[in-house]
Amino acid sequence: MIRLQNLTLQRGPQRLLEGAELTLHPGQKAGLIGANGAGKSSLFALLRGELSPDAGECQLPADWRIAHMRQEVDTLERPAVEYVLDGDANLRRIQAELARAEAAHDGSALGRLHTELDNADGYSADARARKLLAGLGFANEQMGRAVGDFSGGWRMRLNLAQALMCPSDLLLLDEPTNHLDLDAILWLEGWLKSYPGTLLLISHDRDFLDAVVDHIAHLDQQTLTLYRGGYSAFERARAERLAQQQQAYEKQQAQRAHMEDFIRRFKAKASKARQAQSRIKALEKLEVLAAAHIDSPFSFRFREANKVSSPLLDLAEGRLGYGDKTVLDKVKLQLVPGSRIGLLGPNGAGKSTLVKTLADELQALGGRLQRGENLAIGYFAQHQLGALDPKASPLLHLQRIAEGEREQVLRDFLGGFDFRGNRCDEPVLNFSGGEKARLALALIAWGKPNLLLLDEPTNHLDLDMRLALTLALQEFEGAVLVVSHDRHLLKSTTDEFLLVADGRVQAFDGDLDDYARWLIEYRLRQAPAAAPSTGDKTDKRAQRQAAAALRQQLAPHKREVEKLEKQLGEVQEKLAALETRLGDGGLYDGSRKDELKQLLAEQTTLKGREAQLEEHWLEKLELLEKLQQELENVE
Repeated sequence: MIRLQNLTLQRGPQRLLEGAELTLHPGQKAGLIGANGAGKSSLFALLRGELSPDAGECQLPADWRIAHMRQEVDTLERPAVEYVLDGDANLRRIQAELARAEAAHDGSALGRLHTELDNADGYSADARARKLLAGLGFANEQMGRAVGDFSGGWRMRLNLAQALMCPSDLLLLDEPTNHLDLDAILWLEGWLKSYPGTLLLISHDRDFLDAVVDHIAHLDQQTLTLYRGGYSAFERARAERLAQQQQAYEKQQAQRAHMEDFIRRFKAKASKARQAQSRIKALEKLEVLAAAHIDSPFSFRFREANKVSSPLLDLAEGRLGYGDKTVLDKVKLQLVPGSRIGLLGPNGAGKSTLVKTLADELQALGGRLQRGENLAIGYFAQHQLGALDPKASPLLHLQRIAEGEREQVLRDFLGGFDFRGNRCDEPVLNFSGGEKARLALALIAWGKPNLLLLDEPTNHLDLDMRLALTLALQEFEGAVLVVSHDRHLLKSTTDEFLLVADGRVQAFDGDLDDYARWLIEYRLRQAPAAAPSTGDKTDKRAQRQAAAALRQQLAPHKREVEKLEKQLGEVQEKLAALETRLGDGGLYDGSRKDELKQLLAEQTTLKGREAQLEEHWLEKLELLEKLQQELENVE
C-alpha cells in the first residue's frame, strides 16, 4: 500500500505539505485534487522517488512497478508505435537480449528469452500498442509516422499511450484528459476502469473523476484529506464540512439563492427534450454542491451586448474545409439569441472546422453564410493563447480594448479571474496555460459578445474556474456554440446537440450517454473489414460446426443484453420521475430539507445502479457484437 505518515514536503521556500497523512490500498483508484500550485505534481515526484520528504515518511512496496505520464518528448525521430512500445522497459530489455543471442547463435539463451518474451506478452505487444493508439484517436496510417511529425497535443497522447503500455502496480496520471477529445476520454475511462493496479490521478474533469475513481484525495492548506467516492461525493462531503462554519454557511445561502433563480428562469423556458432536463438537473446539482467551492477565487460574468441581431448567423448549403479539401458539406445552421448548442462528433470529423468558419478564421468553400448586422463574436480556441502579447500584463491587455475606462474598474474585473495585486501587472511571458486561458476568457467577457464560439474552453482550467465559467455561461443571454470534452460543462450550459460526422452536421436526438453508445457503434462501423476467406482450403464441415457453435453462444448473450436494457430502462424511468420531483422549487425550502435529503439519497442510489447497469450492458453488448462479427467472418 501507499502510506504517507506525518509528511512534510517543501519546494524552495514554499511548504506544500505539513503533517500530511494518506493511506491507499492496492487496487484503489484515487483522484488527487487541489488548487494550482498546491503541490499535486510535487507529490507525484515524491512517489516516483525524485523528491525526498523533508520530514515524516513516504512508504511504498519496494517491488512495485510505477508508470507515469511524462510531460516531455525526447525521441522525435522514433515511429509512434515504437515510441509507445518503449513504455514497456522489460519488453525492450528482452528484445535487445534476444537480438544479441541470435547474433551469437546462443540456443540456450534463445530458449530462455523466448519463454520470458511469452511471459511478458511480448508476441502481442505490437497489437496492444496499436490498440492503445487507436483508442486515443490515432489512425492506422499515423502509427508509423515519426513522433516529431505530431503537434504538442498529439505528442502528449503518445506519452499517455506509453504510460498505459507499461506494466505497472501504480499508475500516476497528471491531467491525462487535457489534450483529449470526448471520444478518447470515453475510451480512456473504460481502460482505467479495468486497470487492476493502484491509480492516482490528477484531473480537473469532474465527470471523468466520477467515472474512474473510488476515492478523492484533497490537497488543501498543506494537508491531505481522503474522501470515499468520486468527485460528486467529495463535493457533498466538503459542503457539509463548510456549512458547519457560520461564514461559509452565509455564503452558501447567497449562492443557493443565486442557483434557485437560475432554475426558475430556465424552467420557465425549458420545453424540449432530455437536454433541457439535463440542464435543470445540473443546475439543481450545482445548487446542492456549490458550498464545496465557497472559497473559489473566481467570479465573473460576460458583459451584455449593446445590440442584438436575429438571426446572428445563418449558414445554408455550406461547404466547409481547407483549400481543395471538403470536410463538411450541405451544412445548414442558424444561430439566434438564446441558442445553446454543443457540438459532438469523432476526432477529425470537422467540429473545429465548423467553429473556425463561423468565427471567420476560415472562408466557406461554398454555400451562403449571412452574418447579422449587430453580430459580436467572442471566440475562444487554444491557438489563441499563443497570440497573447508575452510582454504585456493582463491589465495592459485589457486597457488596449477598454480605452478610457478607469484602471480600478479594470482591476476589479480582472480580479474575478484571479488576477489580483501584482499579478495584474506582470507580463504573461511566464504565465501557465491555465492563467493564459483565464486571461483570454477575460478579454472575451469584457468585449460584450452576443455569440460565444468556444472550442475546448476548459483545457488547463481547474475545477473552481470551470464552475465559474459554467455559471457565467448559464447567465449569458446571447447564443453559445461549444466544443468541449468536459461533459459537466456541456450538460450544464447547452440544451441541444449537433452531431458532426461523416461529412454532415445534423441534430443529435439524445444525451451524452446516448452519444457514448453511438460512438461504440460508429467505431464498429469504421473497423476494417475482415480479410477474405481462402475458400479452397477451408474445411466446410468445420466451418459449419464453428458457425453453429457461435450461434449457440449468441442466444444467451442476446437474452442477457435485452434483460439489462429492460432493467436500465426501468431505472432511468425512476430517475426521470425523481428528477421531476427535484424540479419543484418549493422542495428547497428549509422546512422540507429532510424530504430533499431523502430524495437526493435516492437519486444517488439510482444513479449508482444506472452506472452499474450501463457498464454491464456495454460490456455485454461489446461481447455480443464481437461474437456476431466472428459469426459473419465464419459464414
